[in-house]
Amino acid sequence: MPLQEEFESQGNFLFKYRSHFPNIILIGGIIVFYFTLKNSIDPFEAYYPYICLLVSFLGLIVRVVTVGYTPANTSGRNTETQVADTVNQLGIYSTVRHPLYVGNFLMYLGLAMLTHNIWFVLIYILVFYLYYERIMFAEEQFLRKKFGEIYTKWALKTPAFVPNFSQFQKANLYFSWRKVLKKEKNGLAAMFALFYLFYLIRNYVLQGKITIDYSFWFISTCFSLILYIILKYLKYNSNILNEEGR
Repeated sequence: MPLQEEFESQGNFLFKYRSHFPNIILIGGIIVFYFTLKNSIDPFEAYYPYICLLVSFLGLIVRVVTVGYTPANTSGRNTETQVADTVNQLGIYSTVRHPLYVGNFLMYLGLAMLTHNIWFVLIYILVFYLYYERIMFAEEQFLRKKFGEIYTKWALKTPAFVPNFSQFQKANLYFSWRKVLKKEKNGLAAMFALFYLFYLIRNYVLQGKITIDYSFWFISTCFSLILYIILKYLKYNSNILNEEGR
């Protein structure tokens, strides 16, 4: 099979299972984190975990901005097939072609940094690149075939992954909080839950038991999970979060 078709085939396969990528990082991160603690290095000392959280939160903001300014049937969490009714070219899409994956990269990077192991962080960056490069290739092949010159003109001037903010053009849609709350409710809860999981592991390794205290991590996780449950309920039991065309 020619490389172009092979890359596209691999990308479509990985696209379907891209939601499992965080599990790979999580399992590897927990193992590395355990041995980091065993070597008497506590990443939760001082301000370091908050720096990691800030990196992850920045990724969430990128996703929120991306989703909030896009129309329906674009920039979604679909996994079965590629979906795009239009080529997003304005807003954050005027600076980078794959902003959602930029957001994902930063969210997972914060978690990888929490291990306090530079080698694990570098391995994460390499694995992310190899994994998502194929997915981005497959997505771009789909858009090229569907939209032709409209897509290629935009792609020629817009970087794939590293944003060029000098090219920014204002979005032609208003920001939709309803769409963000409906589509991105998982992100905040998952982020705090994972950081809290690492915090519990840290307590277990250092103290020999799991202790539930009223730390920032506990309170933030509880708040984000309650918010997630409320939004989940509203999504399936009301029309509050629905918005035509978004």
